[in-house]
Amino acid sequence: MNPISMLGQLGRAVLTVMAAFGRVAIFALDALSHMLRPPFYPREFGVALLNIGWLSLPVVGLTAIFTGGALALQIYAGGARFNAEAVVPQIVAIGMVRELGPVLVGLMIAARVTSSIAAEIATMKVTEQIDALVTLSTHPMKYLVAPRVLAALLTVPALVAVGDIIGIAGGYTVAVQNLGFNSAAYLRNTVDFLEMRDIVSSLVKGAAFGTIAAIMGCYYGMNSGRGAQGVGRATKGSVEAAAVLILAANFVLTGVFFSL
Repeated sequence: MNPISMLGQLGRAVLTVMAAFGRVAIFALDALSHMLRPPFYPREFGVALLNIGWLSLPVVGLTAIFTGGALALQIYAGGARFNAEAVVPQIVAIGMVRELGPVLVGLMIAARVTSSIAAEIATMKVTEQIDALVTLSTHPMKYLVAPRVLAALLTVPALVAVGDIIGIAGGYTVAVQNLGFNSAAYLRNTVDFLEMRDIVSSLVKGAAFGTIAAIMGCYYGMNSGRGAQGVGRATKGSVEAAAVLILAANFVLTGVFFSL
């Protein structure tokens, strides 16, 4: 293959990726604009709150508590090599609040909620229910997309806060019960080490990750192909895109909050 052909293929690939980013960006801006303009659908918003927030608590709680416990064990084992076992409370707290809490909750939401939204909306498209909404003068973006995006924007930060607390509690339980730490000293070190910037960054990441997860589910659902294969591809693609974008957004937000 000559260099000109290779450059041509590279250029086409870059243009394809940029076009895809452009379509997603336009869809996201459209969804966010519909969140601010009436009519509103409180029933759809309430159902989305329940599905995204309340029903995600069990998986978020289990993920966080086991992660916090494992993190305490790993830090203790690693710190023992340098006689630095006492840093377990501080590192568990900062690790859960700054990084592991938001990222793990975001990925769990991508696995559970993004796939559900994409499959639901794609099925509605395949069965022509979205066309029926248009026939009834109901805008699909307002009825299907805006309530879900708004619910994710509001509930995922709360889930992140709960996940951070449960993760720290998991590390506390392992450290006190298995590693011989003093309970009061562990809690005091945890509280003294965390800063307001750590907590704010965690909640901002939760809001960003929730928005990404919901938008990806809605985008792939609204643009799915026909038939069962189209629904399957939309569901798989939405989870993959949401997970990658959440990790990329985590990198960007971490740089914004902690680069100085």
